[in-house]
Amino acid sequence: METVLLYILGVVIVVIGLALSIGLHEIGHLLPAKAFGVKVTQYMIGFGPTLWSRRKGETEYGVKAIPLGGYISMIGMFPPAKPGEKPHPNSTGFFNQLVQEGAPAQDQTAQDPNLQDPNAKRPGALTSLVEDARQSSADTIGAGEEHRAFYRLAVWKRIIIMLGGPTMNLLIAVVLFAVLLMGFGTAQASTTVGSVSACVLPASSTQTACGATDEKSPGAAAGLQPGDRLVSIDGTAITSWDQSTGIIRSSPGTPLAVVVDRAGTDVNLTITPKLTERYVLDSAGKVTTDADGTAVTQEVGFVGIGPAGELVQQPVTAVLPAVGDNIGAVVHMILNLPQRMVDIVNAAFGPGERDPNGPISVVGVGRVAGEIASINTIPIASKAASLIGLLASLNVALFVFNLIPLMPLDGGHVAGALWEGLRRRVAKLFKRKDPGPVDMARLMPLTFAVVIVLGGMSLLLIYADIVKPINLFG
Repeated sequence: METVLLYILGVVIVVIGLALSIGLHEIGHLLPAKAFGVKVTQYMIGFGPTLWSRRKGETEYGVKAIPLGGYISMIGMFPPAKPGEKPHPNSTGFFNQLVQEGAPAQDQTAQDPNLQDPNAKRPGALTSLVEDARQSSADTIGAGEEHRAFYRLAVWKRIIIMLGGPTMNLLIAVVLFAVLLMGFGTAQASTTVGSVSACVLPASSTQTACGATDEKSPGAAAGLQPGDRLVSIDGTAITSWDQSTGIIRSSPGTPLAVVVDRAGTDVNLTITPKLTERYVLDSAGKVTTDADGTAVTQEVGFVGIGPAGELVQQPVTAVLPAVGDNIGAVVHMILNLPQRMVDIVNAAFGPGERDPNGPISVVGVGRVAGEIASINTIPIASKAASLIGLLASLNVALFVFNLIPLMPLDGGHVAGALWEGLRRRVAKLFKRKDPGPVDMARLMPLTFAVVIVLGGMSLLLIYADIVKPINLFG
């Protein structure tokens, strides 16, 4: 029962953290929008039916039923197609924008005789989509409010508004990584023995357990125990695990005087490292391979012990590099997303395995959080650190994902504003007529195509996280 409650607690913590991240993302849009005079009619967390809302001034603040994001609704994000036409309101939200802009316009057959004539030429589907996008919600812009439309702002102001959300996620990630690295620290190998091998097996051996005839490992034979802290080896004080490994590897067949701290008491042992085959590791701790892809091995001294991990607090200078590494990992994942989705299909519908470092859905995130909270062998501090790291990584993912230059993501609006600024600068340089604002409504067909693709990937990830979830803990 306790395990179940802890699992639920982990899920709730991450859901609340994600909701706060989304809410702060939209505040990143809201504050500059209001500062620049744009009329914001709604600030919502979630989509679908409204669960709770309250109006303050001209803006309605609320929470909706489907917790898949959030949005603020601004008037006049799209310019009119022709001078004198009325712009329509729009929003920053991914799903809300589609529902609002893609909704069919009101029936106009009574006003337009062409729509009553079955022989009249009708606009194509894509043209209708663009026209519907321009017409929807136009009546919500009151008389005299045209000057408060988003599209009328200077290009740099629009960019600040649209980058406000991703920037907020980046700031949240920096704060969380600072708490994680400076407050809790990162897991590193300590000088304490965490495991002692029972026997000696070559690195290339396929055995998974020691046999009755297998030779005892030097560590086990000498009486080393998990929990022993290495004090010195052969007269050299030990300050890091790598230091002890270097001495052991370079001393095959040589008896070494080892002093360990066992429960506060120094214990003297004599250990003779055995010459045996071990894999060659690179600076990242990964097995190196030759040109043929075969793992490289070498014969070195071996005792058969592994380190216990410990959390080591990091300086403030480690925070931004950690955030940068996380951003790089997310960018790499997005660039390789097609292949990763193929791998997920193979895992979800076939015998393939899920990549622990691959993309997951909100269902998968909740499951991981629940597993972290419910494992009894993990100390509370480590659980908290893991959950904070998970939320930090989610905010980095939100930051990077929203910068993709495709509508309806924030990066799509930024790209449109940059293109408009470039067009106007070129026109001014060559003393041409101002081309005016970019008609972003024309991108609605592409927007719907993006939504179909991203929606399909989301459903696939949710299905995969249900039928074949990622298990980070074995």
